[in-house]
Amino acid sequence: MLHTLLIEDNLRLQNALKSGLEALGEVDILAAFASGEEAVEYCLASTQIDVMLMDVALAGDMNGIETAVAIRREFPRLPVVFYSIADDDAYFRAFRRSGILTHYAYVRKSNYLLPDMILPLLRDAVTGRSFIDPDIAARVQEVRHRDEHAPLDLLEPNEQIVARMLAQGLTNEQIADRMGFRDKRTISRTNGQIYAAWGLVENTTDEKVARTRAAIIVHTGLLIQWDATGIAHVMNEQGEWVAWNLP
Repeated sequence: MLHTLLIEDNLRLQNALKSGLEALGEVDILAAFASGEEAVEYCLASTQIDVMLMDVALAGDMNGIETAVAIRREFPRLPVVFYSIADDDAYFRAFRRSGILTHYAYVRKSNYLLPDMILPLLRDAVTGRSFIDPDIAARVQEVRHRDEHAPLDLLEPNEQIVARMLAQGLTNEQIADRMGFRDKRTISRTNGQIYAAWGLVENTTDEKVARTRAAIIVHTGLLIQWDATGIAHVMNEQGEWVAWNLP
């Protein structure tokens, strides 16, 4: 018997999945919740869970992927089956960054909605297997490729404005004046967020070097990584980091 935690914010679908899965005779729905926050609290108080079945879009502040990450901090590699009908870049980006490598499935709700199709996914997740619906795998890679080749998209709107001004050679004081900030330290903090988003804090401790590299990224439109020796790398179409050859 698979002791399963169900997280689905559509109560009609939640009830249908519960009754349909339990009718198969191999699944026991321990509890069902609409939000990730409720699921996290339940898991912290329970040790009986074999696997989680979870929609990616949930009520509350946490999506399904964030919920799984939070739960797996306490229960490493607790099996989870994600499903979703949403085609939102944010979810694919969250999944890619989550670091979930094993004991999971991620499928489109429209393709795997029936209980007898979900059951094999639950079984496989429990045994350590992983599966991504090919459509979702393609979208995850599409979002990854776009993110890594459009670095400004990784920044919030104000950060994008600051990055462009930085690339024009403006000082922090000049940027602050143009943006109407009275506290010039605001730009220093914003610069720090830009460097972090582009991985520049990992390859330099010198703010001047990070600033120069950020300007290069803005001008080229490429997400560039520099190794410890100062060699620049970019990602090719196969997803591999290779030495950057200037045109």
